[in-house]
Formats: sequence, C-alpha cells, structure tokens
Amino acid sequence: MKEISKGLFYIGTDDLDLDLFESQYPVPEGMAYNSYLIKGDKTAILDTADARKADEWLANLAEALGGSQPDYLVIHHLEPDHSAVIAKVMNLYPGIVVAGSAKAIQLMAQFFPETDFGGRTLALKEGDELDLGGRSLVFYAAPMVHWPEVMVSYDALSGTLFSADAFGKFGALSKSGFYGDEEEDWACEARRYYFNICGKYGLPVQTLLGKVAKLDVKTIAPAHGPILRKDLEQYFNLYNIWSRYEAEKQGVLIAYASIHGGTAKAAKLLGEMISAKGVKAKVIDVARMEASEAVEDAFSYNRVVLAASSYDGGLFPPMYNFLHHLQDKAWQKRRIGFIENGTWAPCSGRIMKDMVSGLKEMELIEPVVTLKSVMKESDKSALEVLANEIIK
Repeated sequence: MKEISKGLFYIGTDDLDLDLFESQYPVPEGMAYNSYLIKGDKTAILDTADARKADEWLANLAEALGGSQPDYLVIHHLEPDHSAVIAKVMNLYPGIVVAGSAKAIQLMAQFFPETDFGGRTLALKEGDELDLGGRSLVFYAAPMVHWPEVMVSYDALSGTLFSADAFGKFGALSKSGFYGDEEEDWACEARRYYFNICGKYGLPVQTLLGKVAKLDVKTIAPAHGPILRKDLEQYFNLYNIWSRYEAEKQGVLIAYASIHGGTAKAAKLLGEMISAKGVKAKVIDVARMEASEAVEDAFSYNRVVLAASSYDGGLFPPMYNFLHHLQDKAWQKRRIGFIENGTWAPCSGRIMKDMVSGLKEMELIEPVVTLKSVMKESDKSALEVLANEIIK
C-alpha cells in the first residue's frame, strides 16, 4: 500500500513471474496490476487484480481499509487482469456495490456465472458522478480503449485521472519505479504496450484525449505501469502522435525475412545506402525479432521497406506473420518499398503489396526490386534507385 495523495492509496501488485502478458507479449521486467482505494466519507475500490496475485491484492486492500467497510467497487475495465477478484470482494464485503458501465455489468455475468449480482450493481454513463462525500468521481466513456465497456474516471480533489489501459506500459513497478518521472525512458515500453494493446483503436483514443483535455489533470493513474505526475504534456503529446498513426521517427525501417541470407544481404546493403545519404535507417530481421517489438518499430518510422523471400508459392511465413500483425493493428500512413527474392518464381513482392495496399493512406513505391536467389552486382543499381525513392 502507498498513499499517492490525501485519501488516495495504491493497492496494486507486481507480477515478476509472468512470462507472457495476454499469453503473447514478453514481459522480462514483469507486470504491474494497478488498483487504487479512494476515501471520502465513503470508500471506493478502483479495480482489482489478476487472479495470479489475488491473495496479495486482498491483503493490500485489507491494510488500506484498516477494518472499515468499502462502499463501492469501481470497474473501469473488465478484462481479467483488472477484475479477477470481483467475486471474492463481493463475498468478503456483502454491502459493497459494483459500479461500472452498463456494458461491464452485462459482461460480468459471463466471467462470474456463479455470482449473484442482483441489486448490487450501479450502471454508470458518460458524465455520471459517484459521490463519496467530500470528493467524487466523474466518469467518461472510453469504448474500445481497448474493450467496449471501458470507462475512465476523474477525481477533481486530487486532479487524478484513472485512465484504465490508456497511458499504461509493460513492466513491474519494482523494476521501473513507482512514478513515471523516476524512469529513464518511460516511452520505450509504453510505446510497445500502446501499439500492441491499443494501436488498432486510434480514433477512440483520440476521442478520449479530447475529453481529458477539458480536465485539470495533475496525475494519471493507469491500470498498468507507473503513476504519471510531472510534465504530463509529454505523455499526452505521445498519445496524440500514436493515436493519429503519425510517425514518431523520421527515417527508414528495413524489415526483412530471409531464408538463407540472400535477402538479408540486400536489406543490409540498402540500409547502408540510405544511411550514406544522411537518413536514419534501422534494419530488423522479423524472423528473429520478437513480434511486438517489430510492430512497435513499424509504427515508429514514417518510411518502411519490406524485404522477403518467396516460399511455397507464397510469402515466407515470418514476413506474412509480421504483416498480419500490422493489418490487425490498423497500420497506416506510411511510404512503403519492396524487395522480393525467389529462385524460380519470385512472388513475395506481389503478396506483400496485396497485404498492405488495403490499409489506409499507404504510398507504395515502384518498382519492386526483384532478386534471383542471391544479390548480384547488377542488382545494386536497383537498390540505389529504391534508396533514392524511399527517402524522398
């Protein structure tokens, strides 16, 4: 338990043993399941925790309550990493009322089929105020950031925005520091978190930012990651860039997938050509780079070259998987060049173009550079043309 401001306590937990968040994103620094307790004349618990840390979280809650009875359990987001302990809380505190969006209350029965919620819920909508006596929480709908039932809330007394998954990041607080300003680079894992968790939902995030802009926010208390309290404009600015699908970095990402090294050699030479022209180039191997890191890079750069081998009459699977991730996350607003390779029937360029051509505001650069098995001296002039075109 930690007091953030008068009457506002952190009761969340760290999970240092988790290997994959959502069973897909590596979290070498663990994960924080953030939860808060806010006290006026009445007391509200703000979210719970993942089932993995239920006992620890319940102990934190009991310490913060100090023998008193809570009045409300507020659910900002129903995903199990935030809500797995709802039924236990209801059993421990018979007088408690669960407050959340109407959609959250509807969906709770799916997660807790054996729990009777009858007469113990409060459906909240945009602008509703939960009066705690001496302070209150005002609620704002945030559907699809990143589930349809999400709400955020604002405590005017402390100026705290409880932002659910927005402004979250990977990493346990014992690793990163409790406050964001204690970190050397908050944006690194926050960026990977945003693009992979919320990246598809740029428009809903923009809508939420518009609502939040009208509030006097002094502290952001997210559902994951450090509490943010200083120079908040930097966090809002990054979220504005990310949710508008704009590039944070000016340069060229060269993403390749190579079977026997021929395509890799061409991709690396292209990177050297671009760097020699004074433009930043980053070369990544999507067959070996962790997928969420590769997705982060693709969203970060304004220009991308995709280089891949043909395989079984189609596209080499590591590149296909990479582009499939980007399709799922609504990647857009980029200039794209292509390098294909094939020994008897090069076709990877056509498939890569097909996969990105349906995305919004993509400028596809022609012609595709075609290699036959390995890069030859005669191919270097085509790579030079591509280098000049991609940096325009």
